[in-house]
Amino acid sequence: MRYVQALKIAIRSILSNKLRSFLTMLGIIIGVTAVIALVSIGQGSTKSVTSQIQSMGSNLIMVSVMGRGSQASLTYEQAMTLKEGNYIKAVSPVISSNVTAKYGNNSVDSVMVNGVNSDYQAIRSIQVAEGRFISPMDDEGRNKVAVLGHNVATELFGFTDPVGKTIKLNGQAFTVVGVLALKGSSIAGSDDDAIFIPIKTMFYFAKNKNIRQIYIGASNPDTVEIAKNMINNHLLEVFKGDTSAFRIIDQSQILSTVNSVTTTLSLLLGGIAGISLLVGGIGIMNIMLVSVTERTREIGIRKALGAKKRDILLQFIIESLTLSGLGGILGIIAGYILAVTLGKAMNIDANPTLSTILISFSFSVLVGLFFGVYPANKAANLNPIEALRYE
Repeated sequence: MRYVQALKIAIRSILSNKLRSFLTMLGIIIGVTAVIALVSIGQGSTKSVTSQIQSMGSNLIMVSVMGRGSQASLTYEQAMTLKEGNYIKAVSPVISSNVTAKYGNNSVDSVMVNGVNSDYQAIRSIQVAEGRFISPMDDEGRNKVAVLGHNVATELFGFTDPVGKTIKLNGQAFTVVGVLALKGSSIAGSDDDAIFIPIKTMFYFAKNKNIRQIYIGASNPDTVEIAKNMINNHLLEVFKGDTSAFRIIDQSQILSTVNSVTTTLSLLLGGIAGISLLVGGIGIMNIMLVSVTERTREIGIRKALGAKKRDILLQFIIESLTLSGLGGILGIIAGYILAVTLGKAMNIDANPTLSTILISFSFSVLVGLFFGVYPANKAANLNPIEALRYE
């Protein structure tokens, strides 16, 4: 019953000074709101980037050639020898160039054209909405055919079916044989904003036969590491032991790096927001000290009537906890609304997790307890005779 009575007194005291109580809680409200919103956005960003990395293709391995001089690139034949390994199911070298694409009066500047082979579709898990993708016959025959990304097709053709139409890439005519399904952006760029042509056609179109980027698909997730080791050994032979001439990465490495960065960023944002909670705690302590001064005679009367030190201590600690607890609840509501609103604006899933909400609320209560102990102890130690004389 003592705790219930102390809670009633605390609530009565808070309601008797509504504006002051609200201003006291404001620091806690802002702190909890900021922690929940910022941490949720950080976690949402992590999930969004992770999803983009996974959408790049299953069992994906990427090779980048970074050598100089005669070792600045691979030939197409050298790149395709990587497919001879038992743990590799697909290999697609890529050559890219920016072009101007035109159809009739419509044009798109600085479009990325990628020269790829038929394996690229399986490696990157590409879905074709209309027509087909690049075929082995297109590649061998150096056919002037093109597959359009969803956004490029929309800009050039609008609602017209592009398949079978002729477009011009830097003035050269190409027949559209397919349109990709809308996929969205990924960490490796967006296929929606690109055009794909056969890589052997690309040799002559871009006047470039140097392979510096290769996409490779391992046979299954369990063989990715084995495939990477085989690729590494093969490239070491090609580049005569120069390990700086190339770099091999897979999805797990990218995910690990991204998760490390985003986790650190989320903790940093949460820590910065947590400073607001400390400021709010100082506000609670200041108001509680003022409350002790204002209620000195009341404390003296309660002690004269038999209230013990622990009763006075309990009363003021519960009052401090009530302030921080109410502030935490209001902060949770405001933080949830802010996180969801910002998440929709940024097109990410920023719904706060239960753990984030519980940690934020627990921290707000602990702040209230920590900064409420000193004022409560000061009130409990008042001499009842001096308190009764206080004006």
